[in-house]
Parts: sequence; structure tokens; C-alpha cells
Amino acid sequence: MTSSHTDSTILSVLAKRVSPRPPVWLMRQAGRYLPEYRELRAKAGSFLDLCFTPAFAAEVTLQPVRRFGFDAAILFCDILVVPHALGQTVTFEAGEGPHLAPAIETAAGLSQLTGTVDLDALGAVFETIARVRSALPSQTALLGFCGAPWTVATYMVAGHGTPDQVPARLFAYRDPVGFEKLIDLLVQASIDYLAAQFRAGVDAVQLFDTWAGVLGSAEFDRWCTKPAARIVAGLRQKIPDAKIIGFPRGAGTSLLRYMEDVPVDAIGLDWMIDRSFARNKIQSRRPVQGNLDPLALLAGGAALDREVDAVLEAFSGRPFIFNLGHGILPETPIAHVEQMLRRVRKSHS
Repeated sequence: MTSSHTDSTILSVLAKRVSPRPPVWLMRQAGRYLPEYRELRAKAGSFLDLCFTPAFAAEVTLQPVRRFGFDAAILFCDILVVPHALGQTVTFEAGEGPHLAPAIETAAGLSQLTGTVDLDALGAVFETIARVRSALPSQTALLGFCGAPWTVATYMVAGHGTPDQVPARLFAYRDPVGFEKLIDLLVQASIDYLAAQFRAGVDAVQLFDTWAGVLGSAEFDRWCTKPAARIVAGLRQKIPDAKIIGFPRGAGTSLLRYMEDVPVDAIGLDWMIDRSFARNKIQSRRPVQGNLDPLALLAGGAALDREVDAVLEAFSGRPFIFNLGHGILPETPIAHVEQMLRRVRKSHS
């Protein structure tokens, strides 16, 4: 069952209505750029302990909403809890990022995973959602998320983050049938996980395909678009009115095919997309979200003002959610976030 926060401006935009002022939230808004986050992170122990301790994770989720008055809270968690719930050991080393073991380097490695996602192993995530839901004002949406199958697979295959996703790409080229079995497993796991998030109380979810942009045209269709379409269809069988934002970062002009083939409610735009293309080809048919460059937010000053104005000019007047084109950078000054928000709010006051 989905929640009843019908006065959320974000849900209004996802229903294709134009908001007088575009609602605002930021990817990775709950995180390292906030001193209150760093303080809690130090108390928690490991990163996964922070994700899986509902009192801590709920507090982290709420911190940026309290500080900035964002129009949505985004669940504090990580896309790699899904491999964890499929039987891979996931750890986060300070300064090194995630480590997953054993790495699924061939189709034979799939036998080391469980056949279905263990939702009990993710019970703390659903408790976090319930805690945040009860603490949020009615006008503030609560967003859940998961990583798209291709992006999650890149970590599962390599066993860690890589700059160009070569291990997963090679696996997919050398054994597409075997790789498809991994994608199929992740599609079903994503459906089950997202449905459970809705039942716990989220208003909408975002499907993050962070590494979609490294795929060639045919591979983009097979490993990004088709799995996303299956997730949307499967999720709506369980949650008929599920609101979903799709974010295939780096898709470029392939975003048009993604929109045509994946019936998400809104399309997330990275900072690399041509804004006139996005407005004319995408936003003319679907609400959009984005696309401020995180580096412009880090830069601040006149450059930030120019970029905020350019985003608003490109996408205002149609259904639009103001956001970054990817996650906020940890070194971003709080004053720059405040500057950005003043600019967005003043332009439509």
C-alpha cells in the first residue's frame, strides 16, 4: 500500500502537473557534506551498521530536510544492500569504497548466491522507512530507491567499484546468456525490494542506473532499458499506483529510447544532457528531474547562479523537479546549497 501524502509537490509533478515553484531535493542529500552526518557516522561504526541501524538511518534521512526544507527525503541506504541480501558479503573500507565477495566473475559464480532476495535481511531498511514516514511533515515526500540491475551487476562482478566497468562488460560480451541470468536475478530482487519499500511507506522510488552511459547501443537496450521496463511492470503488478523515477546516467540521446520503452513517471537528467534536447524530446512527454552539475554546486558564486538560472529557464513551465545531475559531492560547502535553494525559491516566489 502506498502512502497518502497527496499534498506533496513532488507527487504532483509526478502526476504531470506543473508546480508554481519546482520542488527540490538532491541526490545524496543525506551524507558526508553535513557535519551532523559525520558526527553520527563516527558513532555508528561501519557504513553498513549505519544503514542497518534504523534509529541512525532515519536520523540521517531527516537531517537535510530539517536543515534545508527539501521537498523530499531520500531514504539513507545503499544500492549494495541488494547483493548483501542475495548472499554476497559486502563491506565498506574507509577511503576504498565497497568490497563484495565472492566476485561473480562467471555464470558458475551465480551458484554462490541465493535464488531470491532475503527481505528479512533488509528488515532494518523497512523499519527506517516507517520511522521517517512518521516524522515527516505531510507536504514532504519520502523517496525510496534501488540500483538498476546493470549498475548493481557491475559491482557484483568486479567485487569493487571500477572506473569503466570492464569486468561486467567483458562478462556480458563473453557469456551474454550467463550474464542475463544475473540480470534476471537482480530484476526480480529489485521488484521485491521496491514493493517492500512502498509497503513500508515510501511515496515514490528512483531507479539509479549510474553506469548506463558506458554501454553501447545494443547493450544499452539489453542491459539497461529492458530490465528497467521489467522492473516497472513487475512493481506495478504488486503496487499498481507506484510512482517511479528512472535515472540512466550518461544515456545521452538514448534517453529517448529509454523513455519510450520504460514507462516511468519521470526521467532523471544528468548534467551532460543537452537541455534543449531534454526539453523538446523528453519533457514534452514526461516530467523530468535534474540537471545541475554537482561541480557547479561545489564551485558556488556566479557560476552556480548562472547554472541554476539555466536549469530553471530550460525546464520551468512544464512538470519539473529541481535536482542535481548526480550526487552531491562530499566537499560541497553548506553555504552553496543555501545559495542554490535561495535562487530556486526566489525565482518562483
